[in-house]
Amino acid sequence: MTAIPTLTRPSTAAAPDAPRRSRSVRTESRATNAVLFVVLAIFAVAMAAPLLWMFTTAIKTKAEVFALPPILWPDSPQWDTFVRMWSDAPILSGFKNSFIVATTVTVIGSFSSALAAFTLAKLRLPYKNAIFLGLLTGLMVPYPTVMIPQFVMFSRLHWVDTLLPLIVPLLFGNIIMIFFLRQYLETVPDSLIEAAKIDGASYFTIFSRLVLPLIRPAIAAQFILWFMAVWNDYLAPVLYLNSPEKQTLQVVIANLNVEFATQRDYPLIMGASFVALLPILIVFLVFQRQIIESVALTGTKG
Repeated sequence: MTAIPTLTRPSTAAAPDAPRRSRSVRTESRATNAVLFVVLAIFAVAMAAPLLWMFTTAIKTKAEVFALPPILWPDSPQWDTFVRMWSDAPILSGFKNSFIVATTVTVIGSFSSALAAFTLAKLRLPYKNAIFLGLLTGLMVPYPTVMIPQFVMFSRLHWVDTLLPLIVPLLFGNIIMIFFLRQYLETVPDSLIEAAKIDGASYFTIFSRLVLPLIRPAIAAQFILWFMAVWNDYLAPVLYLNSPEKQTLQVVIANLNVEFATQRDYPLIMGASFVALLPILIVFLVFQRQIIESVALTGTKG
Protein backbone atom coordinates (compact mmCIF):
# COMPACT_ATOMS: atom_id res chain seq x y z
CA MET A 1 0.00 0.00 0.00
CA THR A 2 1.19 3.47 -0.78
CA ALA A 3 1.23 5.99 2.00
CA ILE A 4 -1.15 8.86 1.57
CA PRO A 5 0.80 12.14 1.87
CA THR A 6 -0.45 14.46 4.52
CA LEU A 7 -0.55 18.22 4.05
CA THR A 8 1.02 20.19 6.83
CA ARG A 9 -0.03 23.77 7.45
CA PRO A 10 2.82 26.31 7.66
CA SER A 11 3.72 27.36 11.14
CA THR A 12 2.40 30.78 12.14
CA ALA A 13 4.28 31.01 15.40
CA ALA A 14 6.58 33.72 14.05
CA ALA A 15 3.79 35.78 12.50
CA PRO A 16 2.99 37.81 15.63
CA ASP A 17 6.66 38.90 15.83
CA ALA A 18 6.59 40.57 12.39
CA PRO A 19 4.66 43.72 13.45
CA ARG A 20 6.88 44.00 16.50
CA ARG A 21 10.04 43.90 14.37
CA SER A 22 8.64 46.47 11.93
CA ARG A 23 7.79 48.80 14.81
CA SER A 24 11.33 48.45 16.21
CA VAL A 25 12.83 49.18 12.78
CA ARG A 26 10.69 52.31 12.46
CA THR A 27 11.69 53.42 15.95
CA GLU A 28 15.39 52.95 15.16
CA SER A 29 14.97 54.83 11.89
CA ARG A 30 13.29 57.75 13.62
CA ALA A 31 16.00 57.85 16.29
CA THR A 32 18.72 57.83 13.61
CA ASN A 33 17.00 60.62 11.68
CA ALA A 34 16.64 62.66 14.87
CA VAL A 35 20.34 62.29 15.69
CA LEU A 36 21.33 63.22 12.13
CA PHE A 37 19.02 66.24 12.23
CA VAL A 38 20.57 67.48 15.48
CA VAL A 39 24.12 67.00 14.18
CA LEU A 40 23.38 68.74 10.87
CA ALA A 41 21.59 71.57 12.68
CA ILE A 42 24.65 72.14 14.87
CA PHE A 43 26.91 72.27 11.81
CA ALA A 44 24.45 74.59 10.03
CA VAL A 45 24.47 77.01 12.96
CA ALA A 46 28.27 76.86 13.10
CA MET A 47 28.49 77.67 9.37
CA ALA A 48 25.94 80.50 9.53
CA ALA A 49 27.27 82.06 12.75
CA PRO A 50 30.11 84.09 11.10
CA LEU A 51 27.72 85.49 8.52
CA LEU A 52 25.19 86.47 11.17
CA TRP A 53 27.93 88.01 13.33
CA MET A 54 29.15 90.00 10.33
CA PHE A 55 25.64 91.34 9.74
CA THR A 56 25.05 92.27 13.39
CA THR A 57 28.47 93.95 13.59
CA ALA A 58 27.56 96.09 10.57
CA ILE A 59 24.55 97.57 12.38
CA LYS A 60 26.34 98.19 15.70
CA THR A 61 28.00 101.35 16.90
CA LYS A 62 31.76 101.49 17.36
CA ALA A 63 31.37 101.18 21.14
CA GLU A 64 29.10 98.15 20.82
CA VAL A 65 31.60 96.37 18.59
CA PHE A 66 34.22 96.33 21.37
CA ALA A 67 31.79 95.89 24.26
CA LEU A 68 32.43 93.13 26.81
CA PRO A 69 30.55 90.89 27.18
CA PRO A 70 29.78 90.85 23.43
CA ILE A 71 26.45 92.29 22.34
CA LEU A 72 24.56 89.89 20.08
CA TRP A 73 22.02 92.44 18.86
CA PRO A 74 22.37 96.23 19.21
CA ASP A 75 19.81 98.28 21.11
CA SER A 76 19.37 100.69 18.21
CA PRO A 77 20.50 99.15 14.88
CA GLN A 78 22.57 101.52 12.75
CA TRP A 79 20.99 100.81 9.38
CA ASP A 80 22.64 103.90 7.92
CA THR A 81 25.90 101.92 7.71
CA PHE A 82 24.65 100.27 4.51
CA VAL A 83 23.93 103.75 3.12
CA ARG A 84 27.11 105.36 4.39
CA MET A 85 29.45 102.80 2.83
CA TRP A 86 28.38 103.79 -0.71
CA SER A 87 29.45 107.40 -0.11
CA ASP A 88 32.45 106.94 2.21
CA ALA A 89 34.14 104.23 0.11
CA PRO A 90 34.30 103.29 -3.60
CA ILE A 91 32.07 100.26 -3.04
CA LEU A 92 29.91 100.92 -6.09
CA SER A 93 32.83 100.98 -8.55
CA GLY A 94 34.36 97.88 -6.95
CA PHE A 95 31.03 96.10 -7.13
CA LYS A 96 30.65 97.02 -10.80
CA ASN A 97 34.17 95.92 -11.72
CA SER A 98 33.85 92.59 -9.89
CA PHE A 99 30.49 91.95 -11.56
CA ILE A 100 31.92 92.67 -15.01
CA VAL A 101 34.91 90.38 -14.49
CA ALA A 102 33.05 87.50 -12.81
CA THR A 103 30.08 87.50 -15.19
CA THR A 104 32.11 87.80 -18.39
CA VAL A 105 34.65 85.17 -17.38
CA THR A 106 32.20 82.58 -16.07
CA VAL A 107 29.59 82.88 -18.83
CA ILE A 108 31.96 82.83 -21.81
CA GLY A 109 34.55 80.63 -20.09
CA SER A 110 31.95 78.02 -19.13
CA PHE A 111 30.87 77.73 -22.77
CA SER A 112 34.50 77.43 -23.88
CA SER A 113 35.20 74.81 -21.21
CA ALA A 114 32.16 72.75 -22.19
CA LEU A 115 33.14 72.91 -25.86
CA ALA A 116 36.71 71.85 -25.04
CA ALA A 117 35.47 69.00 -22.83
CA PHE A 118 33.19 67.76 -25.62
CA THR A 119 36.07 67.86 -28.08
CA LEU A 120 38.43 65.95 -25.77
CA ALA A 121 35.81 63.38 -24.77
CA LYS A 122 33.82 62.58 -27.91
CA LEU A 123 35.66 63.72 -31.05
CA ARG A 124 38.31 61.73 -32.88
CA LEU A 125 41.02 64.30 -32.34
CA PRO A 126 44.65 63.26 -32.94
CA TYR A 127 46.73 63.22 -29.74
CA LYS A 128 43.75 64.40 -27.69
CA ASN A 129 44.90 62.43 -24.65
CA ALA A 130 48.34 64.03 -24.87
CA ILE A 131 46.71 67.46 -25.14
CA PHE A 132 44.55 66.73 -22.12
CA LEU A 133 47.54 65.56 -20.07
CA GLY A 134 49.41 68.70 -21.11
CA LEU A 135 46.55 70.83 -19.83
CA LEU A 136 46.50 68.93 -16.55
CA THR A 137 50.25 69.38 -16.22
CA GLY A 138 49.70 73.13 -16.23
CA LEU A 139 47.88 72.78 -12.91
CA MET A 140 51.13 71.59 -11.31
CA VAL A 141 52.93 74.84 -12.12
CA PRO A 142 52.71 77.23 -9.13
CA TYR A 143 51.28 80.62 -10.00
CA PRO A 144 54.19 82.60 -8.45
CA THR A 145 56.53 81.08 -11.06
CA VAL A 146 54.55 82.63 -13.93
CA MET A 147 53.37 85.72 -12.11
CA ILE A 148 56.29 87.99 -13.05
CA PRO A 149 56.54 86.90 -16.74
CA GLN A 150 52.80 87.30 -17.05
CA PHE A 151 52.92 90.78 -15.55
CA VAL A 152 55.72 91.78 -17.96
CA MET A 153 53.72 90.47 -20.91
CA PHE A 154 50.59 92.36 -19.91
CA SER A 155 52.57 95.54 -19.24
CA ARG A 156 54.01 95.41 -22.76
CA LEU A 157 50.48 95.05 -24.08
CA HIS A 158 49.52 98.12 -22.00
CA TRP A 159 46.88 96.09 -20.17
CA VAL A 160 48.04 96.98 -16.67
CA ASP A 161 45.48 99.02 -14.70
CA THR A 162 42.69 97.63 -16.88
CA LEU A 163 40.33 94.71 -16.43
CA LEU A 164 41.71 92.89 -19.48
CA PRO A 165 44.34 90.77 -17.62
CA LEU A 166 41.56 89.48 -15.38
CA ILE A 167 39.18 88.65 -18.24
CA VAL A 168 40.97 87.70 -21.47
CA PRO A 169 43.09 84.71 -20.27
CA LEU A 170 40.08 83.03 -18.66
CA LEU A 171 37.77 83.39 -21.65
CA PHE A 172 39.36 80.27 -23.16
CA GLY A 173 38.22 78.00 -20.35
CA ASN A 174 39.17 76.59 -16.98
CA ILE A 175 41.15 73.35 -16.92
CA ILE A 176 39.45 72.17 -13.71
CA MET A 177 36.05 72.67 -15.31
CA ILE A 178 37.25 70.99 -18.53
CA PHE A 179 38.46 67.99 -16.52
CA PHE A 180 35.17 67.70 -14.59
CA LEU A 181 33.00 68.02 -17.70
CA ARG A 182 35.17 65.58 -19.66
CA GLN A 183 34.78 62.96 -16.95
CA TYR A 184 31.05 63.68 -16.87
CA LEU A 185 30.80 63.23 -20.65
CA GLU A 186 32.41 59.80 -20.40
CA THR A 187 29.06 58.56 -19.07
CA VAL A 188 27.24 59.75 -22.23
CA PRO A 189 26.99 56.84 -24.72
CA ASP A 190 28.91 57.29 -27.94
CA SER A 191 25.93 55.79 -29.78
CA LEU A 192 24.01 59.04 -29.25
CA ILE A 193 26.75 61.04 -30.96
CA GLU A 194 27.02 58.53 -33.80
CA ALA A 195 23.25 58.49 -34.33
CA ALA A 196 23.18 62.27 -34.54
CA LYS A 197 26.06 62.20 -37.06
CA ILE A 198 24.20 59.65 -39.19
CA ASP A 199 21.17 61.94 -39.19
CA GLY A 200 23.36 64.67 -40.68
CA ALA A 201 23.85 66.89 -37.65
CA SER A 202 27.04 68.91 -37.45
CA TYR A 203 29.34 68.76 -34.47
CA PHE A 204 28.21 72.15 -33.22
CA THR A 205 24.56 71.09 -33.56
CA ILE A 206 25.30 67.90 -31.62
CA PHE A 207 27.01 69.93 -28.93
CA SER A 208 24.36 72.63 -28.62
CA ARG A 209 21.21 70.50 -28.92
CA LEU A 210 22.29 67.12 -27.54
CA VAL A 211 25.34 67.38 -25.31
CA LEU A 212 24.77 70.75 -23.70
CA PRO A 213 21.34 69.85 -22.20
CA LEU A 214 22.80 66.59 -20.84
CA ILE A 215 25.68 68.26 -19.01
CA ARG A 216 23.75 71.35 -17.87
CA PRO A 217 23.69 70.24 -14.19
CA ALA A 218 27.45 69.69 -14.23
CA ILE A 219 28.01 73.08 -15.87
CA ALA A 220 25.83 74.74 -13.22
CA ALA A 221 27.80 73.12 -10.39
CA GLN A 222 31.13 74.19 -11.85
CA PHE A 223 29.77 77.63 -12.78
CA ILE A 224 29.00 78.56 -9.20
CA LEU A 225 32.40 77.33 -7.98
CA TRP A 226 34.18 79.32 -10.68
CA PHE A 227 32.05 82.40 -10.03
CA MET A 228 32.97 82.23 -6.33
CA ALA A 229 36.67 81.91 -7.16
CA VAL A 230 36.67 84.86 -9.57
CA TRP A 231 34.49 87.02 -7.32
CA ASN A 232 36.72 86.41 -4.28
CA ASP A 233 40.01 86.68 -6.17
CA TYR A 234 42.39 89.15 -4.55
CA LEU A 235 45.91 88.40 -5.82
CA ALA A 236 45.42 89.11 -9.54
CA PRO A 237 43.43 92.35 -9.05
CA VAL A 238 45.93 93.71 -6.56
CA LEU A 239 48.75 93.01 -9.04
CA TYR A 240 47.23 94.62 -12.12
CA LEU A 241 44.86 97.31 -10.81
CA ASN A 242 46.20 100.57 -9.40
CA SER A 243 43.48 103.17 -9.86
CA PRO A 244 40.72 103.14 -7.20
CA GLU A 245 38.01 103.33 -9.87
CA LYS A 246 39.43 100.21 -11.60
CA GLN A 247 39.79 98.03 -8.50
CA THR A 248 37.51 95.08 -7.81
CA LEU A 249 35.40 94.74 -4.69
CA GLN A 250 37.85 92.53 -2.76
CA VAL A 251 40.66 95.04 -3.23
CA VAL A 252 38.36 97.87 -2.18
CA ILE A 253 37.43 95.99 1.01
CA ALA A 254 41.09 95.30 1.74
CA ASN A 255 41.86 99.01 1.36
CA LEU A 256 38.95 99.78 3.68
CA ASN A 257 40.50 97.49 6.25
CA VAL A 258 43.73 99.47 6.09
CA GLU A 259 42.08 102.89 6.04
CA PHE A 260 39.19 102.50 8.48
CA ALA A 261 40.68 99.95 10.86
CA THR A 262 42.86 102.69 12.29
CA GLN A 263 39.66 104.63 12.92
CA ARG A 264 38.02 101.48 14.32
CA ASP A 265 35.14 101.81 11.91
CA TYR A 266 34.56 98.06 11.80
CA PRO A 267 30.80 98.39 11.13
CA LEU A 268 31.59 99.94 7.75
CA ILE A 269 34.06 97.16 6.90
CA MET A 270 31.62 94.45 7.95
CA GLY A 271 28.79 96.09 6.00
CA ALA A 272 30.87 96.10 2.83
CA SER A 273 31.94 92.49 3.42
CA PHE A 274 28.33 91.42 3.93
CA VAL A 275 27.25 93.10 0.68
CA ALA A 276 30.13 91.37 -1.12
CA LEU A 277 28.67 87.97 -0.13
CA LEU A 278 25.21 88.64 -1.53
CA PRO A 279 25.98 87.95 -5.25
CA ILE A 280 27.45 84.54 -4.37
CA LEU A 281 24.39 83.73 -2.29
CA ILE A 282 22.08 84.77 -5.12
CA VAL A 283 23.98 82.66 -7.68
CA PHE A 284 23.82 79.65 -5.35
CA LEU A 285 20.06 80.04 -4.84
CA VAL A 286 19.48 80.36 -8.59
CA PHE A 287 21.51 77.24 -9.48
CA GLN A 288 20.62 75.20 -6.40
CA ARG A 289 18.39 72.73 -8.27
CA GLN A 290 21.00 72.13 -10.98
CA ILE A 291 23.70 71.52 -8.37
CA ILE A 292 21.53 68.91 -6.62
CA GLU A 293 20.83 67.26 -9.99
CA SER A 294 24.55 67.17 -10.74
CA VAL A 295 25.32 65.43 -7.44
CA ALA A 296 22.47 62.96 -7.95
CA LEU A 297 23.46 62.10 -11.52
CA THR A 298 27.12 61.76 -10.57
CA GLY A 299 26.17 59.27 -7.87
CA THR A 300 23.93 57.16 -10.13
CA LYS A 301 26.00 57.10 -13.30
CA GLY A 302 29.01 54.86 -13.45
